[in-house]
Amino acid sequence: MQSVTLIIDKRLELSTKYKKLLESDSNHVIVSKDLISAIKIIQDKEPDLIIISDSFDNDLSDFCKQVRALTYNMRPIIVALSKSADFNDMIKVLNNGADDFLSEPVNSEEFKVRMMAHLRREFESILDSKVLLPGKNYTLRAIKRKLSENNNWAMLYISIENFDSYKEAYTELASDKLLQTYSAIIKASLDENDYFGQLSENIFLVITDTIKSERLARFLTFAFDSVSNKFYAEHDLERGYMILQGDEFAGRRANFVHSTISVATNEFHKYKDTTQILNTLIQIHNMANLANTSNYLIERPKIEGENSISEKDYNNKILIFETDEALSVLLNTILNLQGYKTKILNEYSLPSEEEIPALIIIDAGDLEKKNGLNLCYQIKQHQKFNDTKIIVTSIIHDKELVLNTGADLYLPKPYDIAALIKWVENFIKEYNN
Repeated sequence: MQSVTLIIDKRLELSTKYKKLLESDSNHVIVSKDLISAIKIIQDKEPDLIIISDSFDNDLSDFCKQVRALTYNMRPIIVALSKSADFNDMIKVLNNGADDFLSEPVNSEEFKVRMMAHLRREFESILDSKVLLPGKNYTLRAIKRKLSENNNWAMLYISIENFDSYKEAYTELASDKLLQTYSAIIKASLDENDYFGQLSENIFLVITDTIKSERLARFLTFAFDSVSNKFYAEHDLERGYMILQGDEFAGRRANFVHSTISVATNEFHKYKDTTQILNTLIQIHNMANLANTSNYLIERPKIEGENSISEKDYNNKILIFETDEALSVLLNTILNLQGYKTKILNEYSLPSEEEIPALIIIDAGDLEKKNGLNLCYQIKQHQKFNDTKIIVTSIIHDKELVLNTGADLYLPKPYDIAALIKWVENFIKEYNN
């Protein structure tokens, strides 16, 4: 992605000279010959470097102060060009927001080298130390710039799912290595015209052309699944899932990491701002996200009519299999007060397919029969209940035995009701996401 330099100078000959010196494949230079158009360019492009001359009637120091105030959330490099060589003028300009001051006439080579040095330091300052990519603020700036262009583009919203669980299970050092590996794969798949940055620790954004966007998404999902197995211990690979540790997450079954990619383009829709395109990407991402495997989904023209997709209703239904009558009444009452729709079932039998719950709470049963564990396994084998979350409570202190049935969480008895409520809230949100 090119950096953007704005030259505010009404002198045609000198501004053209400065533009020729700085224009390159890595730096796009825009010249503004009046203040009104300069303000619009600043708002639309959010330039990395702004060069201001004293060719206007405005006081140069006041002008630098105004530009700095206008760009307080962008923090561009501001360089002042002046016909004055007076030391006090320089001090005044620097105190009012400029980062550098040059007296004209300037040496062409010195001017070019100094401006490139400013751009280099500016770019280096925005890089994340782990993956050496531009962070969220600069990525939002890159999106905004792209939206103001007329050429076709595609944006890929790339996330590593279950990343926090992986970090909890394998430490931050391992999760950093996973991030670095995947970012290196993505970077190697792009060319010099593409943009690659971060929106958060485990969410990347790529801006590329529409022609190669699907091919790129397909390759990146395949590549992630191909390398991710190398980041697990052998016993987790054999088991097929991770078991989280620590006071907060102890007993939680967690799926392996996978990558979800959503793709939106300006082929079918013209986006007016950054918020709109990001909301679209997140919506597509939520539809694309599968439980256990990497996947991608590309924005297509919307089809109205009988084949159109309707949003699923919010599901807050909870089934409770609990042999302790007093505890089942307590759970039912508390969960009702929290706004959930609950149903107590006294027999360990497969729930009706007509009413699919978002969550099932199952007591494991006695040590010999293990009725609850058998029921959990049956439910998880049933296609209709693929998305339903299951919490298994038990006096059996064998975490792996419980989780091997397909349970999403093992909660040993006796448990803290407040902790259960917290898990219920998390799982209901996960189901409806």
